Amino acid sequence: MDFLKFLQGLRNPFFDGFFSIITYLGDEVLFMATGLLLYWCIDKKKGYYILSVGLIGTVINQFLKLAFRIPRPWVQDPEFKIVESAREAATGYSFPSGHTQSSVGMFSSILITAKKNWLKIVCIVLMVLVPFSRLYLGVHTLLDVGVSFIIALILAIGLYPVFNKENKTAIRLLFTIMILFDICFLVYAHIYKFPSDIDMVNLTGGITNGYKIMGCLIGLWCSYEIDSKFTKFKTDAPIHMQILKFVLGIIPVVLIKSLLKSPLYALIGNYYIADSIRYLLICLFAGTIWPMTFKYFNKTKKGNE
Repeated sequence: MDFLKFLQGLRNPFFDGFFSIITYLGDEVLFMATGLLLYWCIDKKKGYYILSVGLIGTVINQFLKLAFRIPRPWVQDPEFKIVESAREAATGYSFPSGHTQSSVGMFSSILITAKKNWLKIVCIVLMVLVPFSRLYLGVHTLLDVGVSFIIALILAIGLYPVFNKENKTAIRLLFTIMILFDICFLVYAHIYKFPSDIDMVNLTGGITNGYKIMGCLIGLWCSYEIDSKFTKFKTDAPIHMQILKFVLGIIPVVLIKSLLKSPLYALIGNYYIADSIRYLLICLFAGTIWPMTFKYFNKTKKGNE
């Protein structure tokens, strides 16, 4: 808390605004968009890699939050003040930091696979700035940020060889392990006798994320198998067609995510299962259906050559 209070003394309107923007680089939406951009337009292996790092990292993060149940800094010390604009997104338990987990997992994965020095430098800078923003805004402690940073880095380094060598057996084994780990987390969250003062927002949020990730993992694995045997899509295309491919692909993803929520809730009844199916459909569309259109984008490139 001493370091957070030191940063509190350095706050000013400019840095409040700056770090309030920087912190959004650790948001789930940016992580998903980056993963899809790599998967559709750059390199399928990198797409599988960064998405796997993020998904399993989220499960670990949710498990640790429920296992340790450490309150936010302003709850630990009522006299401590945070940057108010950050309060709305800072829900649930403090340890470990979800934004740090997401951002470091994403940028370290890009760093490991990047060939351009400028891109490596950008990734390193953002790997520092996003976690620091969580400290500056006062929503996490050094422990929260440090543990997430280390976990994300270990996952990025540890999973890289699996996708870099494109060993199908190793990739299938990894998907199996990730799904089993997510199942273990859901069993723990459902049956463990948490204390009566458990933060129900964090508990239900963790369970919801677990089911969403289950849908993502199954969809990602199915997409991998379908592409390996049938689709075998190419990611290359002219830059203007890459932009068009990405934009046109993101729109249905957003629509599936938002418009199918209420109908699936009404149809299935169980919100957790409905969320899992919704995210399964998102991944199947992104990983299987939309890539079937890429031949058109690729032909455009060949036609110009």
